[in-house]
Amino acid sequence: MSSETQVRLPSLNGGIYTGKFKDWSPSLRPAGKLTVSGDTAELCMKPKNDRPPSADIIRRFRATVRPDAGQMRVFYGRAQDPHQQWAAEMTHGINTTSSNTAGELANPPPKTLFNQRKLDRKENIYASHIRAPLGISHEQSHGLPRGLNRDQFTFGIPTELDIGAGGLINPNKTYAEVEAESAVGMELYRETHKNFDVGEKLHRGYTQPSFFPDKKFGIPTPHNNEGIKVKKTLKWMHETEQEKATKIVSKRVDDFRERSQPILGQVHDPIKDTLKVGPDHTYGILAKPDEYGAGDLMHGRAPSNYLRGKDRQRGVLAAIRQHLKKANFHNFTDLVHAFRYYDKDGKGVIDINDLREVCIQYHLPLEPELLEQLLDSCDANRDGAIDYVEFSNFLNWKDKMKSGLPDKPETPLNSSRSKSAVSDDLVRKSVHSAESTPRRLKLQIDKAIGDHRTSANMINAVVGGISTRDYRTYGVPTIRTDIHAPRIRRVDDNKNYGDESDAYGLVNPSIFSRRHVYEKDFLLPRTKEELKSIFHNIGVQMTGEMFEQVYNTAAKQNPKGHVSVESIRGVIDDIQAHQVMTGQHPMAV
Repeated sequence: MSSETQVRLPSLNGGIYTGKFKDWSPSLRPAGKLTVSGDTAELCMKPKNDRPPSADIIRRFRATVRPDAGQMRVFYGRAQDPHQQWAAEMTHGINTTSSNTAGELANPPPKTLFNQRKLDRKENIYASHIRAPLGISHEQSHGLPRGLNRDQFTFGIPTELDIGAGGLINPNKTYAEVEAESAVGMELYRETHKNFDVGEKLHRGYTQPSFFPDKKFGIPTPHNNEGIKVKKTLKWMHETEQEKATKIVSKRVDDFRERSQPILGQVHDPIKDTLKVGPDHTYGILAKPDEYGAGDLMHGRAPSNYLRGKDRQRGVLAAIRQHLKKANFHNFTDLVHAFRYYDKDGKGVIDINDLREVCIQYHLPLEPELLEQLLDSCDANRDGAIDYVEFSNFLNWKDKMKSGLPDKPETPLNSSRSKSAVSDDLVRKSVHSAESTPRRLKLQIDKAIGDHRTSANMINAVVGGISTRDYRTYGVPTIRTDIHAPRIRRVDDNKNYGDESDAYGLVNPSIFSRRHVYEKDFLLPRTKEELKSIFHNIGVQMTGEMFEQVYNTAAKQNPKGHVSVESIRGVIDDIQAHQVMTGQHPMAV
């Protein structure tokens, strides 16, 4: 590269922004990409593509999946087909020649007198033209017999006048005459055509003594006016069986459907037959999952209390608790007897040794780690042991068994606990029941959260909630009051420019909207003459002096001096309210 065409980058000693602003950190190198000064806008927006050319076999697939801008999408199987070059220049069919247009046929060009004479000369050689020239009737009288009076003689047979079509369709006969005429020959017609009237019995000539003509055979057909039986009649049994049976589909059709149509639960890969990779092959880089989940982040758990990956451990603990619940429910009558069976020393709590001994007796051998985890999950107050309330909630069904304590306990469960403590642990099962049960505990796996509140419960979801007036807003507002509504609105323009009603306005429309008068019409600034005519037309009687006073008061309330219908109405309401309070209004009490 010559020295004239070589591009020099700006020096980093002074910086490319030297003299334009004050550099508060001259010791730090400015971030960003240094561009060469003097480049065109086209070169900046369309940089040079220094990417090496792809191989031909890769370019085949790129032209199918992601072709370049302006290029035709070509299937990779036809990328090297020589017929494509011929097809670009090939045309099919027969070239049609232009014919006369409709205008030329409807309005042909006028003929000259010479051309008309030539056409008449050609037409004169025909015999039909000689006998009946154009515009003259064809005379055929020379073919009639001589002496025939053409004015009086008529050809054909005269037609006798008969009844009309109405008489043939609706003859002037009574119902009895029509029935008598139709009965003539009916017996013979039954024998020849097997034609019977509706509801007519078929006499088969049975001579058996036990046969009675009035007897009916068969089972009566069930009838329902709602048409329920019609569905069973129209749907045959073999069609119902075909719906239950497995439909047989050709393997070729099934393979084509799998290759061309997406199937629920499977990845749609139409080119998997052409790729020489295994069915379990995956592309890309395998991302390692985080050790914490979304619940851990929401509840702010410590790293030692992450629940991600502990699903199997929690499932094993749930199975152990379920087994102990069943054993306690079938072996004891109340919760106190079951608790004392665990607490053999009468300490009032169950430690890990008591829990291990009972598990061995129930043929449930557990590892020491599982016992510690079970004790930790059931210990709600974190005192290292399981008391009576925790045992009733987590290792037994307290709603299905009696508590074993009196409704108003007079003696504590153990000597170390007071009477009030036991009373606090017992609650009534219901409002109308005198039977007591241990209070309910929640197995809280979220140690960082106690009585949490949702954001909807705090922010304007209830009366007196936290105001969000000073909160920072994000995104584009739904009601675009920052831009003006266009004069002509397009059909696909679904923006709300602030001129549309809200949900309350749609559910409860105002009485003015039925007359095509909306809120914006009340707030538009108007002239004094227009406002005076509006209030005069709606029946508000005011003198000129009073209207001037109301108008000036409304103009003072607006910083720009604009007066609208709403501002005039507000001033009138204030005047009437003052008159009512002072007793000057007729409606004042």
